[in-house]
Amino acid sequence: MFLTVGILIAVFGMRLIFPFVIVSVTGGISPGEALTLALEKGDPTEPGTYGYILNEAHPTIAAFGGIFLLMLFLDFLFDAERGITWLTWVERPLQKAARLGSLSVLVAGLVLMAAGQVLAEPADRGRVLFAGLAGLVVYLAVKGLSTVMESKEAERAEVLEREAGERGSSGPLQLAGRAAFSMFMFLEVLDATFSFDGVIGAFAITPDPLIIALGLGVGALFVRSMTIFLVRRGTLGEYRYLEHGAHWAIGTLAVLLLLTLRFDIPDIVIGLAGLAFIVTAWVGSAGANRRDAAASPVSGG
Repeated sequence: MFLTVGILIAVFGMRLIFPFVIVSVTGGISPGEALTLALEKGDPTEPGTYGYILNEAHPTIAAFGGIFLLMLFLDFLFDAERGITWLTWVERPLQKAARLGSLSVLVAGLVLMAAGQVLAEPADRGRVLFAGLAGLVVYLAVKGLSTVMESKEAERAEVLEREAGERGSSGPLQLAGRAAFSMFMFLEVLDATFSFDGVIGAFAITPDPLIIALGLGVGALFVRSMTIFLVRRGTLGEYRYLEHGAHWAIGTLAVLLLLTLRFDIPDIVIGLAGLAFIVTAWVGSAGANRRDAAASPVSGG
């Protein structure tokens, strides 16, 4: 479903339709006028063009996406039940602090207030604060729905397992029904958050929205295919710190998105910053696996 229905949402929804909605709302024009502007393929640096109006929405998009991704990172960082730590000197104290409760929301709220006051231009502060709050609310709503659905599915799975045990049958039970749908929606919102800035940045290459949709759509399909491949290979289980590196990369992206409210940060810097965490986590995981393999004969003896 993530590769079929999800790719339709990612390509046609986020990469094609969503920019029209942003231009229509931001520019105060009708969707038809937004389509006309897009087909004119005007210079994105010229006021009144499709690309220019879309670029003017950057503070709103950066605040929404930055806070949403920051919440995802903070929830991982403050997860007291997570057994494996990577950057232990940072993660262990934060896990202990998580016992206070609601730290993710508290930190995200403080970051949003600081971003609105220090990073946003005075004329943009209102919409930056509103967009950031919207990102926080959307994250909590989607995550809460996902948690409730998973809990109900877990109760249902326990009943099915008990009935299967009484019948003498066995087999793996998979996430299904409303729980699976809520997880699918969470993944789609997460994918949309990652897509926001890429859609705007693509106008630096071409003002043609169809080419942008096709190019970003190919990228979305590749990333989804790679995700499925890694899941089937059990890569996250084999490389224990890879999930940690991915979340630290997400946290870095969130901070850099918020910093773009004030500073012009090149895309290559943002990309390499996230890649550095993932590569470092992969190298650390490989080293840990080698140490475990070297120690196993000793412990076995």
